[in-house]
Amino acid sequence: MTSRRRRSVLFAGAAGALLMVMGSAATANAATIRYYDVAPGVRLNVRSGPGTQYSIVRILPEGAKVPIYCQTPGTSVSGPYGTSNIWDNIDDNQFVSDTYVQTGSDGYVAPRCG
Repeated sequence: MTSRRRRSVLFAGAAGALLMVMGSAATANAATIRYYDVAPGVRLNVRSGPGTQYSIVRILPEGAKVPIYCQTPGTSVSGPYGTSNIWDNIDDNQFVSDTYVQTGSDGYVAPRCG
């Protein structure tokens, strides 16, 4: 095999391995999304931003579970799980106060929103 052909084969193999790793990482990230319980007996307002001054975009039913993609500071709120200014991003432009989500922590449990 010529040196040029050998390099082409090696490059193609490396590119394929990189795609497999990238695909695995994306799959792993999707599989690691954790869902958290909303406080029992609560219908929770979902807002367009991290604060009570933002509009309500929907209301979660009792017994809902939510993913937390990232968290950010906002309006301080008192709820079943204490008082905090942490807001959880649960979808595009959709936030809920962390004081209504049972995360098991008084602090951040997800990356800060960018």
